[in-house]
Amino acid sequence: MTELENRLERFETLTAECELIAKLATDSTKREFYLKLGDQYRQLAVDMRQVIATKAAA
Repeated sequence: MTELENRLERFETLTAECELIAKLATDSTKREFYLKLGDQYRQLAVDMRQVIATKAAA
């Protein structure tokens, strides 16, 4: 697995962890925080997939 694929996997794992924490959070402020953080990690994963696809096409 390449370094880029490792980063992609890490971003996907962090996204899932944030979503789980948000589901379990009883405090609405924390829930909102982890939902937003998960969205940011999800976007990083999307961006990383694009980088990997671009690199593979080159």
